This record gives sequence, structure tokens and C-alpha cells, in this order.
Amino acid sequence: MRTCVGCRKRCESGELLRVIAVDGRLVVDERRRLPGRGAWLHPEQDCLTKAERRRAFPRALKATGALDASGVRDHFARFAAVSADKGQPRVHQESRKQVDPS
Repeated sequence: MRTCVGCRKRCESGELLRVIAVDGRLVVDERRRLPGRGAWLHPEQDCLTKAERRRAFPRALKATGALDASGVRDHFARFAAVSADKGQPRVHQESRKQVDPS
């Protein structure tokens, strides 16, 4: 179980995106393998907006100063474009439960 930094709801980790800070920018960790502290976010624009408004990313990632969220917005835009092209409902690819191979 993880908590979304935007809406503060608890969900299975498979339903959330892992976001990390790299050089003052937020980066979506699609494979959930990048090193460093991560914050969890629903793959929805509303949760991103709430997290930015509440300044939740610097607090969750224990980073000083503001973080640039353009990488997360770009990720949402790419995903929305792919979903629109395929005519499928908007369901995030990482919503499937991942199994640790070890």
C-alpha cells in the first residue's frame, strides 16, 4: 500500500506512479527501479495539480527548493495521446501488479 501525494488516498502500488527527483526535476520511474527516494502519485492530472499546490513533492522527496514537474506533465500528455490513438479507455499501463522476479 502506498499513499498518493496529491489526493492522500492509499492504494496498491500498482495503481500509482513512482516519481523521483533528479537534478531538481521530477522524473517518472516507470520500471520502479531508479535509485533514490520516491513519491507516489495517481496517473491523473488532478492529483498532480493537488500535489504541486500543496508543495508535496519537495516534502515527500526530502528535497530543498521547488521541483520542476514538466517531466511528469509530459508523461501524462504522452500517455493521453497514446490512449486517444488506440481508442481505449484511459488505464495506466503500470496498474498491473508487478511480481518480484527473485
